[in-house]
Amino acid sequence: MSPNSSLQSSASKAAGVYAQSNIESAPPIKIVRLLYQGAIRFLDTAAACDLTQPNSKFDYWLGRAEDIVVELRLGLQAEHAPAIADDLSDLYLFVEASIGRARRERTAEPLIGARQVLARLLEAWTALDIGKI
Repeated sequence: MSPNSSLQSSASKAAGVYAQSNIESAPPIKIVRLLYQGAIRFLDTAAACDLTQPNSKFDYWLGRAEDIVVELRLGLQAEHAPAIADDLSDLYLFVEASIGRARRERTAEPLIGARQVLARLLEAWTALDIGKI
């Protein structure tokens, strides 16, 4: 291993540790925002996959997005605001169903609505003032 590649490897590890530390110490609302951003990014990546290729990563990226949405739904705490939790659960279930439809039909078309829902939710969470929460 050359000194340059060793330095790059160390820098990469340090960056990973720093990023992990930032996530672990982030306020919950920031983590929710990061989850939405990740789910949107994974849906976009899935939509960009070439489904005609046998080694397409379409299902992989759908799975990553779906995992996030399921976690968001399971993490809802209805005791604080039951009506909001119910509405969010319905939206998450819509996104999950859209991902499932995209997977079954082998098309990115259902992901458009799913992405729109997640983007609107991200906008709402971004508009919240963390200092008031």
